[in-house]
Amino acid sequence: MPEFRIVDKLQKIDVDIKSSQLKYHAKRVLVSKEFTFDAAHHLHNYEGKCKNLHGHTYRAILGISGYTDDRGLMIDFGEIKEMWKQIETYLDHHYINETLPPMNTTAENIVVWIYEKLHEALQKEQRYDGARVEFVKLYETPTSYAEARREWMEVE
Repeated sequence: MPEFRIVDKLQKIDVDIKSSQLKYHAKRVLVSKEFTFDAAHHLHNYEGKCKNLHGHTYRAILGISGYTDDRGLMIDFGEIKEMWKQIETYLDHHYINETLPPMNTTAENIVVWIYEKLHEALQKEQRYDGARVEFVKLYETPTSYAEARREWMEVE
C-alpha cells in the first residue's frame, strides 16, 4: 500500500497542464445525483394500506447524459441541484395530492412527472452539449421504486 503524502506542488493551469488537455475525451457520459424529500399522499381507487393518508421519505435519483465541455465537465452537480429545487417545491413536506397535477399519486405517476419537469428544466438551459435526461428513479421505500427512462418517454 502506498504511503500517504501531501503533494509537493499544486498543479497550475497553463504551467503544469495546458487548457487544451482538460478535455480528455469526446464521448457521451452520464452524471447522476440523488435527492430525498418527505411527502404525504394517499391513493384513490385502491384497496390496501395506501388508501389512507400516509407519508414517505422518497429518494429520487436523476441521470443526465451529455458531452463534456472544454474543461472536461458535462454539467456541474450544483446546477442539477438548482433544477431539482424547482421540482422539489411541489413535493417536499407537501400533501402531494394537492400540489401535483390531477393524478393518482402512485410512484409510477410521480416518476414520470419528475422526468417531464427535469426534461423541461434541462431544455430551458440549452448550454449543455447534447444533454438529455436518461432516467429518473423514485424510491417510495428503501426497497421499492418506479423508473422512467428516456427511451420509454420518447417512444410512448
